[in-house]
Amino acid sequence: MILYACIVRLQDGLPLSASTDFHPNKQVLECKKWLRRLCVNLCQQPARGTARVCDLSIHFCSAGDISSLTICSSSYQSTTAFSFLEELNWEFSSLYNSTAIALASRPYAFLEFGKSRMIDALSAWLFIPETTYQHLPESPPTRLADVPAAHGAANHRMSPVSVLGILSLTLNIMCGALSLIRGVHLAENSFQDGYENAGRVLAFLTAFSASILQCYLYLFYCPARKLKSWGLLVVIGLCNVYLYGLRNLWQISFHVFVAFLSAVQIVTRRPADRRSDCGV
Repeated sequence: MILYACIVRLQDGLPLSASTDFHPNKQVLECKKWLRRLCVNLCQQPARGTARVCDLSIHFCSAGDISSLTICSSSYQSTTAFSFLEELNWEFSSLYNSTAIALASRPYAFLEFGKSRMIDALSAWLFIPETTYQHLPESPPTRLADVPAAHGAANHRMSPVSVLGILSLTLNIMCGALSLIRGVHLAENSFQDGYENAGRVLAFLTAFSASILQCYLYLFYCPARKLKSWGLLVVIGLCNVYLYGLRNLWQISFHVFVAFLSAVQIVTRRPADRRSDCGV
């Protein structure tokens, strides 16, 4: 069964028209998120391709300046899906020339196509008899890597920065700067007096690097963020304990507290859940 279909501009993935959802369940919505990411680099993909996402199948077929994509149930024949996509491409190209497609500047500029011809075509192809499969040409598409179900992190965009997060960033940058200044100053003295403080110089610079990495983890998406954030906290704590003597207990406690606050903010700031949909 065909669950969803859309037509995009091949050059940049701009959605030109789309069908309404017949089955707007969670799997279809998750599958459409992956479909939107695929649209961005369709020009780098082969003309025909297929992928499995959330136990559903995504098929796409590119021709000329456009590409049509569809989401189908896993049991739906790929030959049937590609025949539907080819017919969709042909109908769209017969109505809109390359100039009109190239000049489209807003999403769904040809929404009327989705409201009329695409809906009619999609309704006609929802169920096709098994005997029809025998008359469809076999041309195996390129199979893309199967995509596991995502849980909001697929778009790599983070939720908005909180006030406490801004505070942790400011304090972390300050602690990192203090560690860098102390490390560089100690390194200058070590070069004059020998290398007996090389370990402490390394500890200062390591603490500085860990602070900067904490800032990066908070601002940008990264796999295994939780594990990395707690690992950096441990590194900063060990470096400050090693620097006992050059830093008193209050200074060590302050640096560890800032690192802990940053780690908590990294863990609690989750990827943004993009609920905006490309369907209409």
